[in-house]
Parts: sequence; structure tokens; C-alpha cells
Amino acid sequence: MAAKPFINDTFLLQNKFAEELYFNYAEKQPIIDYHNHLPPAEIADNRVFDTISQLWIAGDHYKWRAMRTFGINEKYITGNAPDEEKFTAWAKTVPHTLRNPLFHWTQLELKRYFDIDDYLNEGNAADVYASVNQKLKDPQYFTQGLLSRMNVEMLCTTEDPTDTLEHHKKLAGSSFTTKVNTAFRPDKAILIESETYNDYINQLEKASGISITTFNDLKVALLKRLDFFHENGCRISDHGLNQLPFAVYTDWEINAVFDKKRKGTPVSAHETEQFKTALMLFLCEEYATRNWVQQFHLGALRNNNVRMHRLLGPDTGWDSIGDYPQAATLSKFLDALDTKDKLAKTILYNLNPADNELFATMVGNFNDGSLRGKVQYGSGWWFLDQKDGIIRQVNALSNMGLLSTFVGMLTDSRSFLSFPRHEYFRRVLCNLLGQEMESGELPQDAAWVGSMVSDICYRNVKQYFEL
Repeated sequence: MAAKPFINDTFLLQNKFAEELYFNYAEKQPIIDYHNHLPPAEIADNRVFDTISQLWIAGDHYKWRAMRTFGINEKYITGNAPDEEKFTAWAKTVPHTLRNPLFHWTQLELKRYFDIDDYLNEGNAADVYASVNQKLKDPQYFTQGLLSRMNVEMLCTTEDPTDTLEHHKKLAGSSFTTKVNTAFRPDKAILIESETYNDYINQLEKASGISITTFNDLKVALLKRLDFFHENGCRISDHGLNQLPFAVYTDWEINAVFDKKRKGTPVSAHETEQFKTALMLFLCEEYATRNWVQQFHLGALRNNNVRMHRLLGPDTGWDSIGDYPQAATLSKFLDALDTKDKLAKTILYNLNPADNELFATMVGNFNDGSLRGKVQYGSGWWFLDQKDGIIRQVNALSNMGLLSTFVGMLTDSRSFLSFPRHEYFRRVLCNLLGQEMESGELPQDAAWVGSMVSDICYRNVKQYFEL
């Protein structure tokens, strides 16, 4: 007898209070996904996927890591194997992902998008592959249809300052009802230690029309791109760094460091930290001037496997949690902005769970009463966006801040099938609160607690980003 599907109405909801919170206050809230890496060209062009492998496996390094661990050859992951063979290799892996969030996500996505209850495995892979591929021919499974069926009100992709934003412009002039915005991600201009830094600055010259030979030129070029992004509706920035920098510097020193780099002279670790501090403070002051929201994703140790990075490039599944010191420079950086009254609305994300309480208390240092939840402790990110990671982040925020002002979940995903992660988060949140209502730790007042749930799932983020 086949196992009974566990993706049912009460999935993750373990008592009547959890069910009431979810069904009455969370389930039907629209999704505002304020940080992801979806390709805007595929949204603007309303891409049609030929196979589920193209839609579901391509680009998903969560799945890739699991397949490699299970012993699947790279040919069936990022290699040249036929799409059906790649799907079969993933289906073969799925039964062995028990207790990994991929097992929950896989079944949740198959259910929500394709109404498939069966557990995916090697035995039913061919049938699932054929069934889904047939559905992908229907417009409701093109990219825009996939977003609409998940009730996505707004999503925000992530673009480099050199981007033309042509696809966002196309979407802005279209009849597509989901709002698609962009976030300004200038990391390549900041990471002066990169071997390809000068090549990138040359690209920035072309995009900005500014000849960049001095640090001031660099600031002028970035200002021009900031203005261009702002004119095209951007109100969010994002940075993915090991840690926020902070080193004392003079203008003369920063000019000298940039000049050295442009001439191909090595830059020291201290000079690198000085440069990053100067440029980041400049950018963040500009964000505040424009009333943007700034996001800092901190703590990833990237590209650990040099051999595979050379073969496949970045963002292919060779990153992990780093153990960088965070508190001192994070505090000094935020304080330098706050001292000038130039601290924009800020969301901090940590990748190392050991930093949960550090980040949860740090945001409280800079919530000055000027705005509700001005500085946010962001949701569980990357390796921490699973059930345990969500609960630990919520608990840290609850214990040391105000959960009621939290702006909630985001996907941080490259997959058009990742939006049920908002449902996953909402179920986990409602169950956590429902258990405490049942035990008497919270009032057994569904309207009171439910109002907070609705705030976290939708109203807070809508207000925070002024949508």
C-alpha cells in the first residue's frame, strides 16, 4: 500500500490553534517576495519551459548538493545528460532526502503547482516527467502564470549596477499584474581584492559613460547608476559580504588605494578593508538620501572547492557557512551612518546560526523610534531557511526584539517553483504560536495572535517597503 500523502491541509499544523491561525490569518495573504534571484528576462518574456528539468533542476544548487552527496555523477546535474535523465537522477535522490528540507519542499511544490500527491522516486519518475511536461504547455505554467497562481503581489530581483533594466522596463509597461522590482547589488564594485576587479570597472565605465581613473570617478559613476535604478522604480539595495567592513581611513589613502588597483599594483588586506569601508559608507548614505531599504547578507564562505569552481563557476553549490567575526565592525559601521542621521531602513541576515542572538540584539541598538521596525533582523537565509532555522530565528527575534514588527519571509531563490516556501514559513510560524497558545504561554485569543500573524506574513512588509 502506498504511503498516505503528508502534504495535506494540516501539514506542520499540530493543534486547533495552529490551524485557526494559518487558515484564517496566513494562508490567503498575498506574497511579497522582496529578495530573490529570478531572471527578469524569463518573467518579461513569459518563458515557456520545455521540461520540468529546465524549470525545477537547472540552477538549483540545493538539489545539486544533495545529488552529489548521494553519488550522482555531475553529468546528470550540470552536465550534458538529457533532461529526462537529469530528472530521473533527481527522482532517485528524493527518497533519500528524508529530514532534509528538500523532501518537504519537493512534495509541497509538486502538490501546489501540479497537484501531484505521490512521493517522487525513481519508479514514478517517467510518469511524473511526462505528466508535468504536458502541463507546461499551458499558459498558466509559463513564468507569469506560475507567479500568478501563487498569489505573488510583488517580487524583487537582484541586479548589478551595469544592468540595463530593459526587462524591468518591459514589465512595467505590460499588463502583468505582479509588480516586478529590482534591487541594486554593487558588490563587484566593492570587492577590490577580486582578480577581475579592473575588468568590472571597465564595464561600469561603459554603463555609466564615466571614465573611471580616480575614486571620485567611481563614486560619480555609481551615483549615475543609482539615479538610473531609482528612476526605474528601484528602492532596495542588497549586499552579499563576509562581514560589514570598518576601518579608519583618510580620503588621501582611499584615492591611493584605488589608484594602485587601477595600475595593477597589489592592494594589502588593510587597504582593502579601508576601501570597502569608504565605498560602503558612501553608498549607504546615498540609500538613506533616496529612502531606500538596504539589505546585508553576511557570513557565507564561498567557492570552497577550487577545482569545481574553475569548472562550473560561482553559485553552483560549493558555498558554506563561514565563521567570521561580526559584532564589532557591524556595530561601528551602522553607528557611523546613524551618527550622521544617514542610516536607511536596514535588514540584516546572518548565515551562521551562532550569530542569531548577536544580530537580534544588534538591530535593537539602532531602532530609534523614528520608524516601526526600522532596523530588521532578517529571516532565516540560505542554509537556515528550513524548519529548525526558521524557528531559531523567530525565537531569537522574539526573545530579544519584537516579532510583531518582523517583515517575514523571502525566497532568495533562482527557481520559479520556490514560492511555496512562503507557505512553509507561514505554517511553521502558526504552529509555533499555536503550540504556545495551547500550552497557555500565549493568550488563547485567535484574533489577537492572528492579527500579528497577518502583519508578519503581509502587512508589515507592505508598509516597510511602502508598496
